[in-house]
Amino acid sequence: MTVRMERHLTRLVLSVLLALQAGCKEQPKPQPPPPPKVTVAQPVQQAVTDSLDLTGNTQAIYTVQLVARVVGYLEKVLFQDGQRVTKGQPLFVIQQNTYEDNLRQAEAAVLQYRAQIQWTESQLTRYSNLIQHNAAARSDVENWRFQRDTAAANLRAAEAQRDLAKLNLDYTLVTAPFDGRMDRRLVDAGNLVGSGGNNTVLAQINQIDPIYVYFNISDLDLARLLKVTRGIPSPTDGRKWPVHAGLPNEDGYPHRGYLDFAAINLTTTTGTLLMRGVLPNADGKILPGLYTRVRVPLEQRSALLVPEVAVGHDQQGDYLLVVNDKNIVERRPVTTGAAVESRRVIATGLTGGEWVVVNGVLKAAPGRPVTPERDGAPGPEARPSLPAKKAAP
Repeated sequence: MTVRMERHLTRLVLSVLLALQAGCKEQPKPQPPPPPKVTVAQPVQQAVTDSLDLTGNTQAIYTVQLVARVVGYLEKVLFQDGQRVTKGQPLFVIQQNTYEDNLRQAEAAVLQYRAQIQWTESQLTRYSNLIQHNAAARSDVENWRFQRDTAAANLRAAEAQRDLAKLNLDYTLVTAPFDGRMDRRLVDAGNLVGSGGNNTVLAQINQIDPIYVYFNISDLDLARLLKVTRGIPSPTDGRKWPVHAGLPNEDGYPHRGYLDFAAINLTTTTGTLLMRGVLPNADGKILPGLYTRVRVPLEQRSALLVPEVAVGHDQQGDYLLVVNDKNIVERRPVTTGAAVESRRVIATGLTGGEWVVVNGVLKAAPGRPVTPERDGAPGPEARPSLPAKKAAP
């Protein structure tokens, strides 16, 4: 073996030994990931109003069918279908010439009988004076008194016919009985209406300002209401109990009214009581027959609220994830109440000093550590183990 080959073999053996020595060194263990960061906040304490959340339907205050009360051809339709009209506004014109002639004829009969009364009165006075001088027979006086009384009766009948003719003439102009919104017309101009002894329906009008909202309240909710109001409130006794309503496409309950009516007994099959509220509707936005969310406020009280996103739900019920003083997540079962904007009332399960996970809920798991960061100002029972966010340098 040559010296050159020996050197090459020596280098190869040294390389193998160095590789084996490096492989025998202990590998460093991987570091566990840091606890996930979550945002925590304490419950907010504020005054909330307990209320009954119900469902109802709207209904017009008044609904009237406009009919033809006289016979004639419909000459004019003076509104557009769906138009809002005011009280006394002309809507339909029925053939008037016949009834104008009837009125003139009745007025002429009144004038005729008035003239007849004047003539018989003068004749009665004349013969009454003559009989005092034995220049006329008593039968003549009685005859003229009969003629006068007959003329007076005929005058009263003629005046009644005149008033009836005037009333029929007024019926030829159909006007709006109140401020409201017209439905579509049911008869077009040129058709004969009111014939055959039937009142032809021309159209329908609704008064929708204000508007009714009807809803049913269960016996249990009724007991809660009566506990606060001490009797069913009514405007007749000076108590206008508030009623709030919201349409399906609206947030919250923007329409504010008052309780107007309650049925006198509960429905035995459902155990509910029919109630009614009155809502202002100046813009006509609320139409009759709409499904409506109804809220009846009861009383104010102090409550704890947390963001809606912090409330979890599972088979065991509602819960919150709370970070304890060791930064460990705990599952806290709670009883929730009403929603107040983006927050939820917590009826039971919190004392007010807990730190609730409000952001990063999916990262937090009960029994595992987290890195909490406070959201907003600390509450009255802030825990020193939860460091506040550091200010930027």
